[in-house]
Formats: sequence, C-alpha cells, structure tokens
Amino acid sequence: MLESLKVMGLGWLDNLLPAVIVLVIGLLTIRILMRLLTAALEKSRLEKGAHSLILSLAKVTLYLLLGLIVASSLGIDVTGVVALASVLSLAFSLSLQNMITNVIGGFTILYTHPFHSGDYVEIAGQSGTVQEINMTYTKLATADNKLISIPNSAVVAAQIVNYSAAETRRVEVTAQADYSVPTQKVIDALIQAGTVDNVLLDPAPCAVVTSYGDSAIGYSLRLWVKNEDYWDVYFAVNQRVKDIFDAQSITMTYPHLNVHLDKGNET
Repeated sequence: MLESLKVMGLGWLDNLLPAVIVLVIGLLTIRILMRLLTAALEKSRLEKGAHSLILSLAKVTLYLLLGLIVASSLGIDVTGVVALASVLSLAFSLSLQNMITNVIGGFTILYTHPFHSGDYVEIAGQSGTVQEINMTYTKLATADNKLISIPNSAVVAAQIVNYSAAETRRVEVTAQADYSVPTQKVIDALIQAGTVDNVLLDPAPCAVVTSYGDSAIGYSLRLWVKNEDYWDVYFAVNQRVKDIFDAQSITMTYPHLNVHLDKGNET
C-alpha cells in the first residue's frame, strides 16, 4: 500500500513540471489573446458598453479551458469534471434565468443596434439619453438627472423610439385661438413666433389649422431643428407664441359654454 502511494506521488510529481509549463504558457497566451481581442474591439463598430461584456466572457472561457488543460496535464481525469460542470451549469442557469435572459437581450441590442450610447430614446415609457449598455441593464439619464436602469430583456420586448437616429428633429407647438380671429392672422403670428435662433430654414417653418373645437380653432406650428437644439427651441417658441398673440390681440381661448336665453312673450 505504501509503495503504491509512493508510486502515485512520484507520478504526480513527474506531471507537475509539465503542468506548470502548460500553465505559464497558457497564461501568456491568454494575455496575448485578450490584448488582440481588445484591439479588435476598439477598431470595431460595436458599442463601448459591449466591450467589457465580451472581454469578461472571453476571459472566463479561456481560464476555464486553461484549468481543464492543466488538470489533464496533472493526470486528472477531466471527464467527470466536465460532466459535473455541465450539471452545475444547468442548475446555475435555471436559478439565474432572468439574468441570462437579460444577457441574451444585451447581445441582441448590440447586434441589432436600435440605439447607441448618447442617443436620446424612449423605451417602455421611459425617456432619456443612453448612458450605458452593460451585461444586464440599459441605463438612461433623464433630463432631470435621474438614472433609469431597464432590464435588457424588457428593452428587447418594448417599442423603442430613437429621437437621435436622424440629425434633425421636428418641433411642434400647438395653440388655440378664438373663432373671431381670422385664421391667416393666427398662422402669420405663429410663423413669426417661430423665428428664433437655431431654427432651420429648410424645411421652412409652417403653421396649419389642425382642428375646429367647441370653443376654439386648433393650430400647429412646425419647425425643424438639429437634435441638440430641440428643447431650447421648443421652450423659446412656446413662450414667444403667447407674447406675440398678446401683442396682436389674438385671444387664446379656453373651454367655455355660451348660454342664450330667449325671453318669451308675456300673456
């Protein structure tokens, strides 16, 4: 019994040096491969948020493979280890099903490119600028400085509105005016209200009649601006519409009811 243990020990020691050599070569190879992968990702068109995800998964995979190779070099039967790892992976995946779904959703986002970091989007009723697309969440920064994290699985399933897909965006400002005011006068006033900085001249600003309500006529002023100027122009024009309507005595009506009483003949 003692002799067989000595033989096993000597055999293990004989395999130790080759295993160490394999480990060192493997570590150097992983370092080189990770640098090559990092350089390739930097030159690719993939989202920056995808780089860390891909690098992390690649590093874990390479280290697992290296561990199996080193174990095999030591004379360890890795067949049982692989089988055990498969069972553990299945149990692990079932317990973390939501996380795995989010990871798959992250890859779907990065592959289909419905938006990029820095785009202003609306996802599942939430609006903001895309700050990061990581392994499980897409993060939006709102205009009031809130950070919203949406699970990638929800992002993939939701309707996505990307306001930054084109270089320009249309500003639409609505208004109402009394029926007694000529429509052309209101349209001219709205066009005048749209003459603010950063409004594009092509397409030219336009104002139209949109509806005939119970108490007023509805109008719409439509302007084109660059994406980054949208909110500045929107707020400036909204304020200017009221000022110009007041200056030109155009009444911006509110819902009201006119009651006419007919006095009957006295008998």
